[in-house]
Amino acid sequence: MMTDGVYKLRDKNSESEKITINLGYVDLGRIDLLVQEGFYSNRSDFIRTAIRNQLAGESEAVKQSTLRQTLELGLRDYSKADLEAMKTAGEKLEIRVLGLARIAPDVTPELALATIESITVLGALQASAELKSALAERIR
Repeated sequence: MMTDGVYKLRDKNSESEKITINLGYVDLGRIDLLVQEGFYSNRSDFIRTAIRNQLAGESEAVKQSTLRQTLELGLRDYSKADLEAMKTAGEKLEIRVLGLARIAPDVTPELALATIESITVLGALQASAELKSALAERIR
């Protein structure tokens, strides 16, 4: 929608996390050579491919660890309604996710503190800064 020449862009809801790595110059040069020769479209493409290949080789170990640690795999959303139902039932939630855990922006710190016992996320946790601050002692 345009108002006075200003377009509102879609909110950025990325399904990935940006990371930074340090590489030696020789390794970086080898990657650049493969990109130059057309094997990969860019450095990021090479690095993502290398990581996926390594994870594929370790898939059984990841699967066993996920089961042993009782982690939910993938994306897990926690809504205000979910947490209100937990509160009504007098239950506490142990969030254990391998992937992305998202706590809805309308969840108040008071509701989260009343219903979330602990949070373990291997990947990323998306929640408001206020919520993360309130739950800091429960995030592992």
